[in-house]
Amino acid sequence: MNPAERLAALRAELARAGVDGFLVPRADEYLGEYVPPSGERLAWLTGFTGSAGLAVVLADRAALFTDGRYTTQAAQQTDTTLWEQRHITEQPAADWLAEHAAGRRIGYDPWLHAEAALGRLERPGFSFVPLPANPLDAVWTDRPQPPMAEARPHPLRYAGVAAAEKRANAAAALRAAGEDAAVLADPHSLAWLLNIRGGDLDHTPLALGFALLRADASAELYMDPAKVPAETRSHLGNDVVVRPRSDLPAALAGLAGKTVRLDPDATPAWFAAHLREAGATIAQGDDPCRLPRACKNTVEREGARSAHRRDAVALARFLAWFAAAAPTGRETEMSAAEHLLAFRREVPLFQAESFPAISGAGENGAVIHYRVAPETNRPIRPDECYLTDSGAQFLDGTTDVTRTLWTGPGPAPEALRARYTRVLQGHVALATLRFPKGVAGPHIDAIARRALWQAGLDFDHGTGHGVGSFLSVHEGPASISRAAKPVPLAAGMILSDEPGYYLPGQYGIRIENLLLVRDAEPQPDQVKPFLEFETLTLAPYARALIEPALLSAAERGWIDAYHARVLALIAPGCDAATSAWLEEACRPLS
Repeated sequence: MNPAERLAALRAELARAGVDGFLVPRADEYLGEYVPPSGERLAWLTGFTGSAGLAVVLADRAALFTDGRYTTQAAQQTDTTLWEQRHITEQPAADWLAEHAAGRRIGYDPWLHAEAALGRLERPGFSFVPLPANPLDAVWTDRPQPPMAEARPHPLRYAGVAAAEKRANAAAALRAAGEDAAVLADPHSLAWLLNIRGGDLDHTPLALGFALLRADASAELYMDPAKVPAETRSHLGNDVVVRPRSDLPAALAGLAGKTVRLDPDATPAWFAAHLREAGATIAQGDDPCRLPRACKNTVEREGARSAHRRDAVALARFLAWFAAAAPTGRETEMSAAEHLLAFRREVPLFQAESFPAISGAGENGAVIHYRVAPETNRPIRPDECYLTDSGAQFLDGTTDVTRTLWTGPGPAPEALRARYTRVLQGHVALATLRFPKGVAGPHIDAIARRALWQAGLDFDHGTGHGVGSFLSVHEGPASISRAAKPVPLAAGMILSDEPGYYLPGQYGIRIENLLLVRDAEPQPDQVKPFLEFETLTLAPYARALIEPALLSAAERGWIDAYHARVLALIAPGCDAATSAWLEEACRPLS
C-alpha cells in the first residue's frame, strides 16, 4: 500500500472499532526512544522515521507532531497533503484535538501510552477510549515479527555492582515507602538491575521485557523463556523467575490488596488498568532503578573514561583521514560514515554504533537528526561544512560525539567562523561550569546559549541528554533542556554538552562532548557542596572554523588545555601519520 492507502485502511479499521480517531505514537510497548522493526508503526503509517513523534488520525484529517529536531525531516518524508505538520511544543497535540475532535471518541492502544502522557493530551470535549487490539496492526499485514535475541549476562567487571546487591537496595527503597512491589516496564531498568544485556535493538543492547520487583528483593522477569538461555538463568539466580509475558495478567491479579509502585511516565497504561481491576493500590513514583542507574558507580565511571580514550583513537584516525580526503570531493556522506565505523570496529570491546551515525554535508547538516540513506547520499564537496555525530557501544561504556568540520582547501567564510565560535563558546561555558548541588538541567541550559543569544541566534533542541553505561545513548532522568523535568544533577551522571546552530538549506553546526558530573573541590567560604563536570570526550575542535578574536583569554586557555590533554592521551595510541595530524590540530590557539 502507498501512504494514502495505508491511511485509508486505518480509517476503515477505526470505523469498525467504533471510534472516531486514533493516536499513533513513535513508541512501542516499552515506551523507549528506539524500537525494533515490529514497533515502527509511526514510520509505516506516515513515512516519518525520526525517534520522536505522534500521529493523530481522524476520519477527515490527520496531523503529525514532531519536535524541533525533526520538523524539516518530517516535511521531507511525509505526504503533506495527507498529514498536517505540527511542532509538538509550539502547537501541542492536545490543542489540535480540542479544536478538531470535539464530541469524538479517540481510540488508543493502552500498551503504547503511559497514563501521564495520556493525561497531558486530555481536554474537555472529546474522550479517549482504550482499545483491546491495535487497529493499525490489523492493516499492517507484513509487520515483522518481534525480536528474539538472547539475554546475556553483563560481567561484574563492567557492571561494578552485583545484581543481588542492586535488587536488595531497590527492594529496601520499596519497603521504606511501604510498598510491596514495583512494576519495571523499562527494559533499561531490567538490564541495569539484573546485569543483563541483549540484542533486540540494533544500537541499544537491550533484552526487551517487563519485570515485577518484590519488596523481599525477589523478581519475576516477563520475557519469552526462549530468550533466556541456561547461562543467563544461572546468572539470574534462584530469586529471579523467568515467565512468559502471557503470565502478566495473572501476576497483576495476584497483587490484589497490595501496594504497587508504578512510574506513570514510564509504564504503559495497560498495567494501571489491570492493577486497579485487581484491587491493588497504585503508588505513583519513579522507577526505583532509574536514578541509581544514572549515577554511575566507580567501575562504570572508570569504564567510561577508558571507553572514551579508546574511542578517541578511532576519532583521531577518522579526522586525519577526513582532512586529507574531504578537499578532493571524491567522498560522500555514506563513505565518510563507513570509514568512521571501520576505524571504530578495530577498537577493543567495540560492540556496535550507539545510534546510526549522522553524516551531513552542507544543507543536510542543517537537518538536526539527519540520517543519510542511499536516496539522500551526496558528495562531500570542497569548501563546505560537514557535520558528523556518532557514537559507539563498548562493553565498558557508551560514547557520543559531534564535530563540525570545514572541508577546505579554502578558508571558511567569516560569518560561518563567527557562528561556529559562538557555539564553541557555549560548549566551553557549560563544560567549565561549577554549580551547587540541587541544580537541575533546566537551570543551566541557558549557559550554553548565551553567546548565541547575544547575536540573536538559537537552536531548537536541548543542550544535553543523559548517557548510559553500555546502555542507551539517551538516558534519563536528567537532561539539560528548558523543557526537561528539573531532576537535580548528581555525581556519576553522564550528560552531553551539545549546543548548535542551523541555517536551513545551507549548513548545520553542532559541537558535542560527554561530561561526567563529579564533586568539586571546596572553595574558601563555600557554605554548600558544589559539583562540576569532567570532560570525557577527547577530540580536537575544527581550527579552520574558530575565530580566536571572539574568544576571551579564559576560553582560549581552556581550549588550549583541552587540546594539550587530547594530544597527550591519544597520540601515543595512534599511528605516525595520525599523530602528526593530531599535533597540528592540537597546537595552541594563542
